[in-house]
This record gives sequence, structure tokens and C-alpha cells, in this order.
Amino acid sequence: MGSRCGGYAPGMSENTSSDRTEAIQAVVDRVSSYQDGAPEGTVEAELRSGLADAGVDLEDRHITTLAEAVEAERGNVSVADLLGG
Repeated sequence: MGSRCGGYAPGMSENTSSDRTEAIQAVVDRVSSYQDGAPEGTVEAELRSGLADAGVDLEDRHITTLAEAVEAERGNVSVADLLGG
């Protein structure tokens, strides 16, 4: 197998944008479902772990944005609305 870039095989581009967004949304939904009462920093750590498991790379600022939304919204966080895509 070839090397992977950004969690996706080379040559995969625009057509995978929705797949990437869906993968990120799945991680956010999973973390959102059990974040209530979690110690500070847990949401961000779990997002990072879930994204790594999904093979998705995000900039730190995007992970922070998602973590803050999960903590503030207590669920129903839309990745497409927050990050576009």
C-alpha cells in the first residue's frame, strides 16, 4: 500500500470531502454522547484520539473549536456548520 496523506490515500480529493466530514461528525457524535460531567480536557483528548483512530488529521484550532462546541452544546454539534464542508 502507498503512503497515506491526511488520513486518506493519495489521489482522493474532492470526492472524499463529504466522507471526511462524515468521519469527523461520527467522532464528534461519539464524544458528545458521553462528555457530560467529563473532567476538563477530556473532550479534546477524546476528539484527538477518535480522529487519529479514524485516520483524519485536523488543525489544532479546528479540534479546539469542536471541543468547545461539544462542551457548550451538550450534543447536536454540526461539523459542517462549524468547519464547513
